[in-house]
Amino acid sequence: IFVVMYNIFVGILQAVGDSKHPLFYLICSSLLNVVLDLLFVGGFHWGVWSAALATTISQGASVALCLIRLTKYETPYQLHPRLIRFHLPTLKNVIRFGLPSGVQNSIIAFANLVVQSNINTFGAAAMAGCGSYSKVEGFAFLPITCFAMALSTFVGQNLGARQYDRVKKGVRFGILCSVVLAELMGVAIFFLGPHLIALFNSTPDVVDFGTRQAKLEAFAYFLLAFSHCIAGIMRGAGKAMVPMFTMLVSWCLVRIAYITIVIRYIPKIEVVFSAYPLTWFISSVIFLVYFLKADWLHNFDRLEAKQQAKAA
Repeated sequence: IFVVMYNIFVGILQAVGDSKHPLFYLICSSLLNVVLDLLFVGGFHWGVWSAALATTISQGASVALCLIRLTKYETPYQLHPRLIRFHLPTLKNVIRFGLPSGVQNSIIAFANLVVQSNINTFGAAAMAGCGSYSKVEGFAFLPITCFAMALSTFVGQNLGARQYDRVKKGVRFGILCSVVLAELMGVAIFFLGPHLIALFNSTPDVVDFGTRQAKLEAFAYFLLAFSHCIAGIMRGAGKAMVPMFTMLVSWCLVRIAYITIVIRYIPKIEVVFSAYPLTWFISSVIFLVYFLKADWLHNFDRLEAKQQAKAA
């Protein structure tokens, strides 16, 4: 429950442009977790259960810090616990915008399970190598998700304020930064892959499998970044169904179908690895066409023009 509450509170703060306090609270809770782990496990020798207790306490601390920020400071979004009421129209909007993202993440997780099951058929070394690579990839994935979340908040705020020029400029800048940063990290992983993977498991066969995956995927990170950025922009513009269906088709249906069919004729693990950049490319093409051709922003422009014409 602490994780759910923390994500809700952080979502509120980030929605109003406050990303510093959630970061500070996360750092504090992480440090507290480390200290309590050392104290409970290393000092008191309470065993494995105490590590779980330390995690729970640190999560509760992060929730408490967020709650203090939301309730004790005079802000337009100040939370008054006594005034909390069930509001059906608001709930409908939350479900309308939040449910597609939840469904999307669940479907992608299922697709990744199918991918992992195919990797497992190549043996323990392949499993360990891909697991080690996924940890390295996680570091590259973090800034991509951060840019996507920031763009979603930025687009939503500026569309609400009718600052359409700022939306266009901010979107271009955000996509460019995310794509360039992702590709730089991809280049680093491509060339430093064996050394990075060896940090988690130095067994030669494990490093070999992880390196082979890095060679196939790393240079395509810009496609992953582009897809996530456009998805964040669409959510900020209230078009949450667009990224859900796009990723459902490309990252789930196409990915599973590609692996299932091709691996019968080419029984190599590279087939599984290549499914990721292939489906990233497909989703990027779909998003690019929608981004350039659809009226996700122009509808707001026309509405603004009509309102100005009526006022004149």
